[in-house]
Amino acid sequence: MADITRYPVVRHIRGRPTTFVQHLRHGRVIHSGTGLSFWFMPLNAVLSEVPVDDRELPLLFHARTSDFQDVTVQASLTYRVAEPATAASRIDFSIDSVHGRWRATPLEQIANMLTEAAQQQALGLLATMRLATALVDSIAAVRKQIESGLAADQRLQQTGITIIGVRVVAIRPEPEVERSLQTPTREVIQQEADKATFERRALAVESERAISENEMQSQIELARREEQLVAQRGTNARREAEEKAAASGIATESEAAREQRLAEGRAQGIRVVGAAEGAAETARLAAYRDLQDGILLGLALRELAGNLPKISNLILTPDLLAPVLSKLATSATPAVVAPPRPAPRKS
Repeated sequence: MADITRYPVVRHIRGRPTTFVQHLRHGRVIHSGTGLSFWFMPLNAVLSEVPVDDRELPLLFHARTSDFQDVTVQASLTYRVAEPATAASRIDFSIDSVHGRWRATPLEQIANMLTEAAQQQALGLLATMRLATALVDSIAAVRKQIESGLAADQRLQQTGITIIGVRVVAIRPEPEVERSLQTPTREVIQQEADKATFERRALAVESERAISENEMQSQIELARREEQLVAQRGTNARREAEEKAAASGIATESEAAREQRLAEGRAQGIRVVGAAEGAAETARLAAYRDLQDGILLGLALRELAGNLPKISNLILTPDLLAPVLSKLATSATPAVVAPPRPAPRKS
């Protein structure tokens, strides 16, 4: 859109480097060119602005193949207005002298014209192809057909429009038909995937079998070693028991010999002590054998007094001593033996 500056009587327009501006007054061209700036009278001026830069036009249309299948063509065109003065004379590019806006929609007219021309070329080519061919080999053919058909279009030449490039992005059938066409390939891919899965499973089974065999061999070897260990432990236990039994026998024999020696020593001691006591008793009895009865009785009383328990009080009366003294007197010998002293009286 051109920049228009308004003043009370005149106005000024300033164009752009990519726009062609044409000024007509009374049917005559006053100003014409790209990137112009000039003054004009708004009451008698007719202004046209034509873009001369490259423009992209996306295309999306439906076509039908020879086997009556619908396909969708996605493409794009790059075009340029090579002769803006001719285009301004064929299409309404006039602008408002107040705001600089187009009075009509020239770019939409050009887009419709290019879309119809490209669609006609693609439809004519795809109508001669079957669906499989159109999906596989037709992209380059459709692109060349559209490019050559637009280059030879008389209307475009008379309008001053030049086609710079044509690109066909995709040709696709309806979704149901596309899924049907994809089914065989998907089946083949699925078969290959299943085959790979089966091979992987077979390899996994083989690996598991090898692992199981290795584990079994390991368990067998472990069991064999455990058997050897148990046998060795039994042998060691037997040896230990035999050694303990031998040591215990030796200790028992030693203890028995020691006890025997101790018993013999104690018996010998007892015999010696008994013999000594017997000899002493024999000697004592021999000493007592020739003594008189009174003396023996006194000795017996003394012995008895030495073995009696502790006596706190002892009272001797004449009645008790008279018989004893009389008996001693009658049996007295020339050697007078004094009677034993009574034990001291303890109070």
